[in-house]
Amino acid sequence: MSVPGYQEFMFPILKCLYDGKLYHKKEICAKMIEVFNFTQEQIDEILPSQTQPTYVNRAGWAITYMKKAGLIDSPVRAHYVITAEGKSVVENNVTTLDTKYLKRYPAFVEFLKLSHEESAKVDMSTDEETPYEKIISYNAVIKKSICDDLLRKILEQSPYFFEQLVVDLLVSMGYGGNIEDAGKATKKSGDEGIDGLIKEDKLGLDTIYIQAKRYKKDNLVGRPAIQQFIGALQLKGARKGIFITTSDFTKEAVEAVSYSTTVSIVLINGLKLVDLMYEHNIGVGVERIIQIKKIDNDYFE
Repeated sequence: MSVPGYQEFMFPILKCLYDGKLYHKKEICAKMIEVFNFTQEQIDEILPSQTQPTYVNRAGWAITYMKKAGLIDSPVRAHYVITAEGKSVVENNVTTLDTKYLKRYPAFVEFLKLSHEESAKVDMSTDEETPYEKIISYNAVIKKSICDDLLRKILEQSPYFFEQLVVDLLVSMGYGGNIEDAGKATKKSGDEGIDGLIKEDKLGLDTIYIQAKRYKKDNLVGRPAIQQFIGALQLKGARKGIFITTSDFTKEAVEAVSYSTTVSIVLINGLKLVDLMYEHNIGVGVERIIQIKKIDNDYFE
């Protein structure tokens, strides 16, 4: 079971504060574990950004929204207390407390204004994710779309272009460092079973050989291709290799790599390839940078 949406935290938190005492955010979050009877799996669930437990983030946004509406106050940093209006909400048993309900408070409506447009135009009543989570989620959607386009464009290029792309990617990942001729593609596709090579470190003490197969999605790389690559590495006295394809590997191909005792080979399929290209800006560029900021409490202390 997933963690409840942030709006579901609102009334339980308000009820928790009803005794009029001042609570630290950590104390409130601990009480929410009890209220919702969270499983260990729910407690351990982390945001996509790997920065914070999901339930802590959602409880935090519930607190923020209710504070903006005037239902709770924060007289001390990270500590919260219920207001008279907040007590009135609890006493009236408004169990369906959500952003739609909070819009009756002018301060909250002002908070929600986007680009000078009234927040009434933004329907948030069914949202479960916090604004922070939405940014992460939408970024993942954009990334997926771009990665799909990357794979399509790669398949439109020549085999040699693909081999050079692979070398460019590995250099951008730090292989070869800043030495001259850190990596190169062979001028002839399939040169003795080797399509390129890359220096492993800045001193060029070891060389990693590359095999690159620009295959369509349904054309999987099988055991024979892996065995041929292993043989090519052995002929060159090499110990390390990278096999990259735009498609994927069969189960037998993966097993062939695991059984090899003479050489170490890393397999990279199409999905992993475009993910690395996206991460290291190969074939993509930054269109816009959005900074997510938070209060620097140390400055005020």
